[in-house]
Amino acid sequence: MFQMFGFGGVKCPRCEHKNADASGYCGACGLTLGAPHSEPVLRENRWVPAADELAVFFGVRELSGVFNKTLRVPAASRAYILQGDKATEVPQGEYEIEGFFTRLNHLLRDQHAEILITRMTALPVAFEFADLATAEYLKVSARFTVSIKVEQVAAFAQHFMTAPGTVTTQHLHDLLAPSVRQLAGEFVGGRSMRDMAGNAELRAQLDERLQGALKLRLAQYGLAAVRVDTLALRHDKFDANRARVGTLWLVADERHAQLEHVKQLDQLYDEQEWQGIWRQEQTMRLDYRRAELRQDASVEKAELAQQEAERVQAIRARQVDLYGRILESTSRKQALERGAGATLAELEHELAQQNAVRADAAAGWQHVRALAGIKMRTELELAQQSGREQMQLAQQRFSHQLHLQQIDNQIAQALVIEDEAYRRAQLTRLRQSQAEAAQREAQMEAEQHKARWQGAALESAARKREAERVQEWQDQLQLGQQRDLLRADAVKDAATQVQVAEVGDKIEALKRAGAQAEAIAQHEKLLRTIEADAIHARQLQQNQHKTQLDQLDIDEQRQILSQQEQEAQWQRQLQALAQARDQDYARWKGEYDLLIARQAHAAELARIDIERIETIGQLSDTGKVALADAPNAAALAQILKTQVQAGMSAEQIHALAAVAAAENSIAPLDALRMAHERVLEERAHMEAQADKDRRHQLDLINLQNAAHSHALSAQAQLGVGVAQAGATVHHHHGVTARRCANGHPAGPDDKFCATCGAPLQP
Repeated sequence: MFQMFGFGGVKCPRCEHKNADASGYCGACGLTLGAPHSEPVLRENRWVPAADELAVFFGVRELSGVFNKTLRVPAASRAYILQGDKATEVPQGEYEIEGFFTRLNHLLRDQHAEILITRMTALPVAFEFADLATAEYLKVSARFTVSIKVEQVAAFAQHFMTAPGTVTTQHLHDLLAPSVRQLAGEFVGGRSMRDMAGNAELRAQLDERLQGALKLRLAQYGLAAVRVDTLALRHDKFDANRARVGTLWLVADERHAQLEHVKQLDQLYDEQEWQGIWRQEQTMRLDYRRAELRQDASVEKAELAQQEAERVQAIRARQVDLYGRILESTSRKQALERGAGATLAELEHELAQQNAVRADAAAGWQHVRALAGIKMRTELELAQQSGREQMQLAQQRFSHQLHLQQIDNQIAQALVIEDEAYRRAQLTRLRQSQAEAAQREAQMEAEQHKARWQGAALESAARKREAERVQEWQDQLQLGQQRDLLRADAVKDAATQVQVAEVGDKIEALKRAGAQAEAIAQHEKLLRTIEADAIHARQLQQNQHKTQLDQLDIDEQRQILSQQEQEAQWQRQLQALAQARDQDYARWKGEYDLLIARQAHAAELARIDIERIETIGQLSDTGKVALADAPNAAALAQILKTQVQAGMSAEQIHALAAVAAAENSIAPLDALRMAHERVLEERAHMEAQADKDRRHQLDLINLQNAAHSHALSAQAQLGVGVAQAGATVHHHHGVTARRCANGHPAGPDDKFCATCGAPLQP
């Protein structure tokens, strides 16, 4: 499993045996070279990780090599032995070699294996963030501890055990800090300060949110977030000069938890300050909505863009929460009590702008709830798409950071190699891997920028679909109003029939009262006329009403089909965007896996070439000629032949000439002459090289002598000047000055001329 690249010249961390080969295992005890220096694990053979270590992993050439002492697995540790693709857990206890293989009889003692040592309990990792923003953009500080443990050994080994080493608290903090910060920022950014101050279940909700999201993100890496503890969540109020005025502990220890948060919040902020904060929040929302149009020009660095994306996600979560409160409320008063007044005012203002006439307060409230549902649906769709994108980006960052940590560990292991050439080769390869990782990181930033463009296009399409849904709702309201009008017409018909019945009752009453016949006749005539008109009007009205109902049914069916078609088209568009994102992520994953595989393959090829060269170097001359490449083998054979011929005597040269004559059908005298000439040529070449070296040495001596003579002449001139400056001049009758054959002056004790290097007579 370990991708070993060799550790030539490295001491074993267990027995301190110095290994000169590149096999990757110690030649004395068989331990993996480059394993972490852990005294309890390697020296005492007591398998327990350190206080800040989640896991320790190393390899052995033979599984029986771990029993240099009695093996002890404490109760607080979990140990696994990986052979092939199978992981076997070693129960706690003390083991000798025979009892160990008798108890775990499916393990092969002569095969190599990887050892994984982890904790029985989870390892807490601390996180602290000081600039989380609430819905009012007030800064909140937070401290968390996330307890991490190894859940799936196979997945953990695939991603982490690519080289011997450890997984410490610092490694986990670097890997999980972006994800924890993003999740905590989304949770805090979707709630106001007053909501969090009055929420007694704030800690539990935050812990549950972080644990659930981290559990999903870490599942594929073999890790599990078993517990999340929110240690502190506080807000500090500062004055204009940045002096602290007060601190509100939203989540803290028991002493601070007993405080009345709402009362303390009222002490920190009065109504005027809350109004100022509310106006600032509204101003920032308007500024943000205007900034959306200028987003292409405002994106600067990748970190700022990521923070902006997190803030957008927090705002969307806040909008979803407010729309959900309106949707769950049954009256306007209840929505105001739940803190959705600003969003409710926006919806009512939009409702007033659309000039939608409501029959009564209940119908108007239903309209508001319908608008809130439509907007909540849009925000949920955007939040789901953005959440998937953020999860994929988090997985990319996690994988990339894990790969960078593996490269750093390999560089740290390569620095301890004592072989200079081998260390340089490994460092060059690892630096190239770092450059490729940096290039891949730039590509990831470009892909994230592209994803932000796609998110902006998706948001525009979602707003368009939201407007279409609002129009469809208004069309449904219009059809309902038409139905109400038709029902009103039916009520009028019924009232007309009642009037006709009343007239008939009056006629009957007149008849019973004995009225005059003429009045009765007139009333009967009037009754017949009214009845005829009523029958004709009813027939016309029934026909018209039936026609209107048929047309209304047709319109409703057309609207339903149009709505279904538009909704299906929008869902297809969302699915297409999701598939495109998944394809991009799959393509990135494939390219990243290919890059890692290419680097591993290059390391393996380098290790094989180094082992081949070292093996050839340890062979005899015949083995070198046999195993070397064709050009190298020919050159090596020629050198060996020349060395053999240079050390031959006359009889050996004569015998060689005879053999060559027999092989090439050449006369013995000619072969002898040719061999003798070749030897003479080699000797002449060697003598010429020696003469060239001697001439070079002589030139260097002459140059040195010339420099020496110039220095002596300068000193002599300086002495003459000093003597002439003295008060007394002393004349001495000495020996006549010496000169060389070329006439250059020389000192009395010189053996060679300082100017030309010629020898001097004594």
